[in-house]
Amino acid sequence: MRAVVWDGADARVVERAPPEPTVHTAVVGVRLAGICSTDLQLLKGYMAFRGILGHEFVGIVEEGPPEWRGRRVVGEINFACGRCPTCVQGLGRHCPNRRVMGILNADGAFAEQVAVPIANLHLVPDGVPDETAVFTEPLAAAFEILDQVDVQPGTRCVVLGDGKLGLLVAQVLHVAGARVIVVGKHDDKLAIARRWGVEAVGLAQWTGAAADLVVEATGSAKGFAAAVAMTRPRGTLVLKSTVAEAAPLNLAPLVINEVTVVGSRCGRFAPALHALEAARVDVRPLVSRRFPLRDAVAALQIAGAPGVLKVLLEP
Repeated sequence: MRAVVWDGADARVVERAPPEPTVHTAVVGVRLAGICSTDLQLLKGYMAFRGILGHEFVGIVEEGPPEWRGRRVVGEINFACGRCPTCVQGLGRHCPNRRVMGILNADGAFAEQVAVPIANLHLVPDGVPDETAVFTEPLAAAFEILDQVDVQPGTRCVVLGDGKLGLLVAQVLHVAGARVIVVGKHDDKLAIARRWGVEAVGLAQWTGAAADLVVEATGSAKGFAAAVAMTRPRGTLVLKSTVAEAAPLNLAPLVINEVTVVGSRCGRFAPALHALEAARVDVRPLVSRRFPLRDAVAALQIAGAPGVLKVLLEP
């Protein structure tokens, strides 16, 4: 099969043996895959990953249990052991023995086929098109904030970063009733937020009061300090960026202002799929380009260009 492999120096489209199903895994034929900011950070050394890239996908089960064959699915990316004390507590996404699709010791979805644990599969509702379903994983990451933080109607929120994840987070918080302001650097991206009824302002023009909840989604190590400054005393700062770059941190403001810091990563798929099915969120404006899988190297380069949102790959 054709796949996009990262060897630590170059990303290349190569021929690889297709995955084999096991008693615990199914083989999914990938219909669409999305390039994530985390994929771009992997190319900069994040997690020291080697293998087939990609973790956002929608596809059809081609091999596996009869009840799953031919079904359209998305898949959670953390492959937990299911046996350790962490898994027994229901925290499989934090299993110390986990593999993570396209990120840690598991091949990903930038390929014609991908192997996924059966327990990780979720059926895609019939009314949700592929171009929407492919956003399930990042949208679930946005909904994770609602599982971690008490967001009430009227909660004053700042989303720092107008990229793909930042805009998804802004929609989720807006739908939850929060008073959301997106702060970013790109007029065209900020305009998308405004079309959803979300206030948006350029970083250079930001003069707002410190917020109850700040979500750092810049995808940059430099975003942390700005996000801290935007958080009110005893407010909450949610960190969403995954970056390869390390930056010095001044933790004093967190102590002085008694700021609660919440790391936030993957989320449950069910809320995301329900929101997509009910059209409570709109992901269509976030698609910038589509490429066939054979042109994945060019797609990765374009996905990292300023102003570009979601780039999709079609095997």
